[in-house]
Amino acid sequence: MRASRLLLMLLKVQNRGRMTSRELASELEVSTRTVLRDVEALSEAGLPMVVRAGRGGGIELGFNYRTRLTGLSGDEAEALGVLLGREAPELAALGLAGPGARARTKLLESLPDSSRGLAQRAASQFRLAARQTVDSDERVNALADAVRGRNVVRIRSRGPNPQTVHPVGLTLAAQGWELVDGLAPAHPIPLDEWGTVNISGRRFA
Repeated sequence: MRASRLLLMLLKVQNRGRMTSRELASELEVSTRTVLRDVEALSEAGLPMVVRAGRGGGIELGFNYRTRLTGLSGDEAEALGVLLGREAPELAALGLAGPGARARTKLLESLPDSSRGLAQRAASQFRLAARQTVDSDERVNALADAVRGRNVVRIRSRGPNPQTVHPVGLTLAAQGWELVDGLAPAHPIPLDEWGTVNISGRRFA
């Protein structure tokens, strides 16, 4: 358990840069005292852990140190391979089919040889079927852009009861796409209730 936590800590400070002991403790679900003990253990193992005190301080890796360690066990690498090998037509609906394929390739290539081999083999051995139907409605792609840009949107804009929404997310539920409105996040709006969509140039906070 501790070895896995040490690797995860190493990857976090490598990928994010300087982090406080409190931030690491929260994300690793341990105490700040445990974090400091782990930092000491990594230092004793020869890793250039740097601890800066005071305002703006934190824990970081020195000397531009980089590692390709992933912290993945064999079964974790297999699980990752199965997930990456899953067909995901919903990405196309969001305009992310190409980026998704490139990200999959880059992620696999970033793994050490042993983990990459396990992930690739698992992807070919275990297949997760895509959803039988994924709505390719153009409004989904348009609203995905509105979610990214935090644009104010009016749905049913040509009907008698237009509604202004702050799109903060899209959920692919069992019955299809749903819009998460920041003004009423507990009440997602199904695709068949969107009507005509008008995306404003105005942004919400």
